[in-house]
Amino acid sequence: MPDFSEEGLDHYLLNQVDLRHRTVSRRVEEVLTVLRDLTTEVSKKDGRFQSIAHAGVNNENIKDQPAMVSKWAALLRGRCSFNPAIQVLTSSLVLVSVPVRGLIGYHQHVARQWRYYSLTGSILPTPVREPEKLHQWLELESFTSPAQDWQDAKVCVEGDIVPAKVVSLFREQLETAILTCSFSANAGKVSILESVGSVVRVAIETVEGVMEAELVPTVELINYWPKKARWPRLLQRWPTTERARCIKSFGFNLMATSNYHWLLSFSRAEQALLVAVDEDGGCRRKCYRVVRQLKEDTWCPGTKPVITAFHLQTLLFWCCEKFPCGRDWRCVKECVLRVARKLLKCVSQRYLRHYFVRSYNLLKYSNTTELDHTAQKINDFIANPSLYVH
Repeated sequence: MPDFSEEGLDHYLLNQVDLRHRTVSRRVEEVLTVLRDLTTEVSKKDGRFQSIAHAGVNNENIKDQPAMVSKWAALLRGRCSFNPAIQVLTSSLVLVSVPVRGLIGYHQHVARQWRYYSLTGSILPTPVREPEKLHQWLELESFTSPAQDWQDAKVCVEGDIVPAKVVSLFREQLETAILTCSFSANAGKVSILESVGSVVRVAIETVEGVMEAELVPTVELINYWPKKARWPRLLQRWPTTERARCIKSFGFNLMATSNYHWLLSFSRAEQALLVAVDEDGGCRRKCYRVVRQLKEDTWCPGTKPVITAFHLQTLLFWCCEKFPCGRDWRCVKECVLRVARKLLKCVSQRYLRHYFVRSYNLLKYSNTTELDHTAQKINDFIANPSLYVH
């Protein structure tokens, strides 16, 4: 039986992790090319939506803030290329933020307490439930200069910008774009899938197989940090105070993933943390890649796994906080086992705190049976890692 050694890990990284990374990167690049064309076509028909080429600091809403663009470019200089619109959740599923246009000058204010409207605008006898900790309402009054288009009844009810209505409008435009773009000549190249909830899910044929993408209209709020995200925490040693201040300036997003409430997302902040995670010469990134490969291959494979790359990334950030020094991240073998044990604890207890909004449990609505199966597989790995990594 092979030993669980540094040499075995290097072999595993070279022959499985790096191979998977290159394959997924090619597929994602092909998907991005298709989605850039589609969202550009959508933007031509409805100016409320932008192409994904304008996501993040390329957003047209902040074209008058060159300092912000320069800061982001400096952070990513010398790093791998990154499109802020996309998050790779599994080897066959990506989450894509479609930035909106015309909502400028965001400020947080006390929202009214009760809503009695349905998605069709009719009056309900009881109020709509309040948003959970990682969600919020979005009112037109939150913006100093909302474009006139956003006051349209197609997306707005009683002063609220309703995510389900925004998604419905985007879906209509996307269906038209698929027909008018060159993809209509290639039957099956892009198809809209049935999906549960307020999400547009598409399947895209690539050279190396089908890739699924969840497209979510997103309000990008740069240079603003939400009050719900009490970060960095007192006496926190990772990241540095200067890095944390820089990261907070990139702001956050509001994503249209539910009917009434907008989901808080911190994808730019998370990417800023990840790209510079090993500035002290540690092996955090390498450890993350090994654990991610184990998740894809063994712990919970599939297109809709109970644990995604986002969960692993969140777990890595918590481990970085607990072990902030570079000397704690020198031995890849020990670090992989450390992260695996931490993941086992979270999955077994069905509790993983969101990194920025720590009161929210990311596993709150996860399938408990799938979590139990995943916990058993992680436990098997910890008991005998050489069977999986060699």
